[in-house]
Amino acid sequence: MLVLKHVTKRFNDFTAVHDLSLEIPERELFGFLGANGAGKTTTFRIILGILQANEGTVRWNGEPVNYKASPLIGYLPEERGLYPKMKVKEQIVYLARLRGMDKKAAAAETDRWLERFHVPDYAGKKVEELSKGNQQKIQFISSVVHKPELLILDEPFSGLDPVNVELLKKAVVELKESGTTIVFSSHRMEHVEELCENLCMMHHGRPVVHGSLREIKRSFGKKNVVVRADFDLSFLSSIQGVLQSKKTAEGMLLQVAKEETSQEILAALQGRGFVTKFELEEPSLNDIFIEKAGASYE
Repeated sequence: MLVLKHVTKRFNDFTAVHDLSLEIPERELFGFLGANGAGKTTTFRIILGILQANEGTVRWNGEPVNYKASPLIGYLPEERGLYPKMKVKEQIVYLARLRGMDKKAAAAETDRWLERFHVPDYAGKKVEELSKGNQQKIQFISSVVHKPELLILDEPFSGLDPVNVELLKKAVVELKESGTTIVFSSHRMEHVEELCENLCMMHHGRPVVHGSLREIKRSFGKKNVVVRADFDLSFLSSIQGVLQSKKTAEGMLLQVAKEETSQEILAALQGRGFVTKFELEEPSLNDIFIEKAGASYE
């Protein structure tokens, strides 16, 4: 288990992380959400020991994280961290050996991952010759080739097209199922909703929401109603219990205080025309972020 207790990090007068306490269970896929400057990357660097917290403690399996634990940890930074002039396979093997892996085993594992990501022919290419998306795949392989027990991914899907996003998501899920504890951040809330059971939503260095995704949505209380129809729906915004309304290209998105209001909306639609869609949805993480942080995630 990864445990952070009252972690605070200041840079002169600026507090990047303020009193952060978290418990991330073993073999968990845990998500960090927050806009740029929210404190996610600083938190990751504190966990890794790259930065020292001004206050608080970080422990993994009951022990402080130090260089002794390095062979058991993988890290994918948000910024590019590869040597541009070095060949892909040589670089991955070199980084794996720094983590204590045998050269032959590292080479075999590198070949397996290159094949898995459909880029075996890139083994002899220099990193600078690859596209941004393929560089991201190589950097991901570098972070997992030594089979870490704890994997920290900072914006892992950055620069990837939809096909490669799905490829990487599948790899992340399989690593988690094989026993790796994974902590990752993403600007894309739908990725966190899809992959994570637990999360921490940060705003200006403070955790504003933390816990089980299911419990967070349940405790929020509010629901969304999606309506599409071939007639004007603007009258729905005046129904009692509708908290917010937003016109969309095909209809309206309504936020309601309770599920019963959705039935009143449905009744109000009767006899007015053809309704192509009526759906009651769980609140999105963006809805929750706006409520808790007082601002849009973007």
